[in-house]
Amino acid sequence: MLKTKEDLVCLIQADEWMLDLLHAVKSLHLPDWWICAGFVRSKAWDVSHGFEERSALADFDVIYYDATLIGEGKEKELEAKLTELIPNIPWSVKNQARMHIRNNVSAYTSSVDAMAKFPETATAIGVKLDDQDRLVIAAPHGIQDLISLDAKPTPYFLENDQRLKIYEERVSKKNWPSIWNQLKVHYGKS
Repeated sequence: MLKTKEDLVCLIQADEWMLDLLHAVKSLHLPDWWICAGFVRSKAWDVSHGFEERSALADFDVIYYDATLIGEGKEKELEAKLTELIPNIPWSVKNQARMHIRNNVSAYTSSVDAMAKFPETATAIGVKLDDQDRLVIAAPHGIQDLISLDAKPTPYFLENDQRLKIYEERVSKKNWPSIWNQLKVHYGKS
């Protein structure tokens, strides 16, 4: 059972497949890189539900922050490199130094700043390997919602009615409780 960030670290360290993906992304030497969102969230929720098989992911979100090269072409090039390293993974690579333009918001200052502005707290969690191959977790809103099986909007989405509506439409469309039946989805500002 997951109770702490250390438990989450141990869970991921024990998963050879997840470590292989982390090593592949690390080999690209991207600045301020993380694998985030469903990669971490789904693993934690699968384990909390006692699933023996991994839930499928629509994509594998790799984020990094490089203000010197913000063209989308570089992201596609990186996705192709990752596909060469580990095929059959739907890689999605996004430079957070440019995503504020696409999202029509103020510029992000780092990948963790961008993560803090993801829709759900349980999705705003990333993992990477440091220079000594130690697992590092970034969780700008902590991991409590993740481990308590609560899907809640981040403060960034709570502070704006238009963003809150985007969050609510997203979690309705995702219909996560159909996969993880113990999950509690929170709507509105409750």
